[in-house]
Amino acid sequence: MAIEARPPPAQFVARLRRMLGGQSGWKGLIVQLLFVAALAWISYAIVDNARDNLQNQRIASGFGFMSQTAGFGVSQTLIPYSESDSYTRVFLVGLVNTLVVSVIGIFFATVIGFMVALGRLSPNWLLSRIAGGYVELVRNLPLLFQILFWYLAVLGSLPNPRQSVSLFDSFFLSNRGIVVPSPIGQAGLGAFLIAVVVAVIASLLLPAYARRRLFQTGKPLTVWPYVVGLLIGLPLIAVLIFGKPVHFEIPVLKGFNFAGGSRVAPEFVALTLALSTYTAAFIAEIVRAGIQSVHKGQMEAGASLGLSRGSTLRLVVVPQALRVILPPLTNQYLNLTKNSSLAVAIGYPDLFSVFAGTTLSQTGQAIEIIAITMGVYLLISLVTSALMSFYGWRIGRSMGA
Repeated sequence: MAIEARPPPAQFVARLRRMLGGQSGWKGLIVQLLFVAALAWISYAIVDNARDNLQNQRIASGFGFMSQTAGFGVSQTLIPYSESDSYTRVFLVGLVNTLVVSVIGIFFATVIGFMVALGRLSPNWLLSRIAGGYVELVRNLPLLFQILFWYLAVLGSLPNPRQSVSLFDSFFLSNRGIVVPSPIGQAGLGAFLIAVVVAVIASLLLPAYARRRLFQTGKPLTVWPYVVGLLIGLPLIAVLIFGKPVHFEIPVLKGFNFAGGSRVAPEFVALTLALSTYTAAFIAEIVRAGIQSVHKGQMEAGASLGLSRGSTLRLVVVPQALRVILPPLTNQYLNLTKNSSLAVAIGYPDLFSVFAGTTLSQTGQAIEIIAITMGVYLLISLVTSALMSFYGWRIGRSMGA
């Protein structure tokens, strides 16, 4: 009777690796099915154990709590909110606050990062050293420390409202934040907004039309006069026909605080400054590395055509470097959004603070609230990645990659 020889251990391990790696055939399929079954069993065990623990502690499960009255106030809201609103409204308030601080932080971090990167690459010795010192200092300090620095050491040391710094008796800066005139809509607001949207869309379409005309007829079209005319002329016509779109409510000091106007809370200012400057230090290094990845012959070619250093960077080097810059730049945008959850340290009411913090403490619905919060941050990250991937695809397509 012949005895089947067993494969050596090394061959068996290699075969198992190929099977787990998705090798076609029945063996690979069986292993994958077993893996899925084990994963499903583990997931069921976790869910069943959590349900039993909730029942033993007499904690209700489900999302019914979202319709209950919150009963607590939120210091800064960009949408209408009162203590009698539900936890769903609290969730929306926190989500909007998180999105606003993230978008504004991303914008300023990108602008500062590009400026610092260009400063580091500048032939000016002093400017290059200052930019390098900024990068080395900021990115090596903890973000939480920087948030507290801006909030306590900078904004906290500003004068009180009675001694606030005033600009044109309409803008005030104090330790209570920044108080600015508040716009109040009037009858002509709708027509004004429509005119602005039409002007912006037409201004974006004009360059494409100019390129098409250049290719078809060989006649160039100067776009900027038409763009300026659209952006100024259409809204101005709407104002002349339908009246002023808004009037401004000027803040006035009454007692120990200001009445009227709109207040930008110091928590928001400190968080935005810290996130922007901290992330900008990392973006600066990404941009610098991307620009240096482009061959120096491109700069020389631009100079031989009579372009200035700035024009060569803007028109030749940076568009080529974007393909290298965009992937790590996307990671920094995601990091900034997730780092905004540190706002809880200074009391800014973001999603993590008011929903995963206060709401969780009042309701005890830990699993549901944490799951919602995780899902929201995951969705924000996926949308950001998708937008940046689409932009990268457009860049590659325009450059013929």
